[in-house]
Amino acid sequence: MSTLVSISVARESTGSDASDLAAHQLRAMPVVVISPHNQCNCRCVMCDIWRIRDPKEITPTDLERQLTSFRELRVRWVVFTGGEPQMNGQLSSLAQMLRAEGIRVTMLTAGLLLESHAESIAANIDDVIVSLDGPPTVHDHIRRVPHAFERITAGVTALRKFRPDIEVRARCTVQKANHRSLCEVVQSAKEIGLNSISFLAADLTSDAFNRPQGWLPKRQDRVALKAEEVDALEAEVERLISEHQIDLDSGFVVESAGKLRRIVLHFRAHLGQAQHVAPRCNAPWVSAVIEASGEVRPCFFHPSFGNVHNQTLHQIVNGPEALKFRANLDVATNPICRRCVCSLHIPRHEE
Repeated sequence: MSTLVSISVARESTGSDASDLAAHQLRAMPVVVISPHNQCNCRCVMCDIWRIRDPKEITPTDLERQLTSFRELRVRWVVFTGGEPQMNGQLSSLAQMLRAEGIRVTMLTAGLLLESHAESIAANIDDVIVSLDGPPTVHDHIRRVPHAFERITAGVTALRKFRPDIEVRARCTVQKANHRSLCEVVQSAKEIGLNSISFLAADLTSDAFNRPQGWLPKRQDRVALKAEEVDALEAEVERLISEHQIDLDSGFVVESAGKLRRIVLHFRAHLGQAQHVAPRCNAPWVSAVIEASGEVRPCFFHPSFGNVHNQTLHQIVNGPEALKFRANLDVATNPICRRCVCSLHIPRHEE
């Protein structure tokens, strides 16, 4: 999600004495990412969530226990991610509870269930982000679901029938199977009536997305780019920047030219052709991820430091483990951060 917002942070203290830890107390946490369900109905080549066989989900009772923490932390925006959020049969109730608190609710989805759930989504979700990984043939190949692109198109049409002004955006994960198709996916997003599209590089090395030991090199190679493919991606990115006047037009493509070029750098660094450079990010200071199991992470990629079935969110993000983590995290040098494919940056004075 990423992938949700761009933000930047100055170098944080790396001390761990009482005064340093106190400086990392969170008085406001504007963004919370929630995985309402841990399973998915796609079989994407760049993700192993679909392999999960033990279903877990966040219930309205689970969420109700955390609403006081949401108020204390002044949460303004909740993003439902996955797995596939729509596989949670009580998703509408979760959204209604959050919106009653004045919290904006965004849903990230593969889009396969949009058409059948369109009326409920239009009524209870503020905006939607669909995963769109290429023009029809490329998208269906990556998702490994027949007619996946058609189902997204039908879902967007159904949503607009119930709420014509609902904002539906696309997010494209760049990888081996679509690195020559970025301009085509932008055109496809426009043709099916989406409001914008964003791009991020495929994660190759972390233990996120149901990869507890990460991927072995052979598995990485199915998604990563070879040297000649990175060159082709670079040419495609420059074409995209030129044809769509990135940084000059109305912003249908969300990323700046610099951020698009960082995607190329990500794949070059994986090949050893460049240094890994951490994105500008302060996610652990302004957000948290609540997984369907209740585990709370500072972002998708760093380890959990608590579970909402045992403590409140406020207790977890301001507990000793979380405080020590933030006090000692140097985003610029941390090996997980340096390989990160997404970033969240909200200036902390906006708290």
